[in-house]
Amino acid sequence: MSYPSAPWILKGNAIQTLHLVNIDRVRLLVPPELDIISVWPGKTIGGVYLSKYGSGSVLEYNELIFASAVVIYQGKIGIWVSHIYVDNVDSVAGGREIWGLPKELADFSWEEKRVTVRQGDVLLCTLNYDQQSLGWRQGLGAASFSTMGTNLLKFDFDFETRLGLVGSKLEVGVDSPFAGIGLSQPFATVGCEQMTLRVDAPKVVGHTTGYGTPKN
Repeated sequence: MSYPSAPWILKGNAIQTLHLVNIDRVRLLVPPELDIISVWPGKTIGGVYLSKYGSGSVLEYNELIFASAVVIYQGKIGIWVSHIYVDNVDSVAGGREIWGLPKELADFSWEEKRVTVRQGDVLLCTLNYDQQSLGWRQGLGAASFSTMGTNLLKFDFDFETRLGLVGSKLEVGVDSPFAGIGLSQPFATVGCEQMTLRVDAPKVVGHTTGYGTPKN
């Protein structure tokens, strides 16, 4: 098993849903050292990110990310990824060993305007979406936190893509690990076409109790 060193450059298409999430439902998913940012009384922003990385990427694979909250630590803002699934064993290893992300294997099925992700017999989620029409080229950057052992990590990522708003409907399986969050339908969904994503190596920014460390 081998994987490239960071940074990873990934090229393809992605869809990002945005949801208002009850803070009390995700608090236990987030290390206590991170403060959850409230954007509305009792609510933070979460989202489901589905992508397909193809030719020109350091690894080719599909990915499902559930970002459960927007968080802040010592003045640094980022997202907290509580669940992440891919269909490439090298991506699993690299995600865990470089970034401390809790990557697991899953199966992805892309159809016209629909993507379904399963782990064995468990339906993780299905997203039906409209074809992206209008869009504009945009470069954006953000950050994410993770943990490795007792280290709290932060890593930056940036991407250039053709952005556009699309309609969508998300279904989370009743046995999905993030079913208990009670995700409502997204208040916005963004399509990312012809995307180039760069994920930088993490930096240690603090220490944690170890909560959220990927399971072995």
